[in-house]
Amino acid sequence: MADAGPEAELQLTESAMIDAKMPENLPQWMKDHVERYLKSGGTDGHMYTANFPGMKPLTVPSLLLVTKGRKTGAKHLFPLFYGNAGNGWFIVASKGGAPDHPGWYKNLLVNPEVELQIGTKTVKARARTVSGAERQKLWDDAVKWWPSYVDYQKKTPREIPVVMLDPV
Repeated sequence: MADAGPEAELQLTESAMIDAKMPENLPQWMKDHVERYLKSGGTDGHMYTANFPGMKPLTVPSLLLVTKGRKTGAKHLFPLFYGNAGNGWFIVASKGGAPDHPGWYKNLLVNPEVELQIGTKTVKARARTVSGAERQKLWDDAVKWWPSYVDYQKKTPREIPVVMLDPV
């Protein structure tokens, strides 16, 4: 889970850091994480140790997702935990179990072409929401590395989307 698989590694390239703005309303811990990720060129921050009250510490891989704003067309950056799947990666649009989808997910529904930074590498990808057996397999994998997804799903009537990021 910690590193992109060998097939995915072939799709990644060394390049300039992603240039996009973080939403102002992100929690401070996310802003701090992104700052560390970007300041280090991706060497610090790819693996994130979550140490939240009431949870045992978990270390999970994180990526930076850049979407094109559905209203503004501006680039927006979001830090997200991810898993590997085939030649790509997947993310979960949980928003902590909120009743509405996260803004980044709404953005990629309008424009599925995204940019990713995974550690020190960047890649362009196409996002697609998965369903059926593919969703179930990825969801089951996600709750292994982030068990709170189960609680988030219980808090909301919406099915939390699982998004595959296929390199292009």
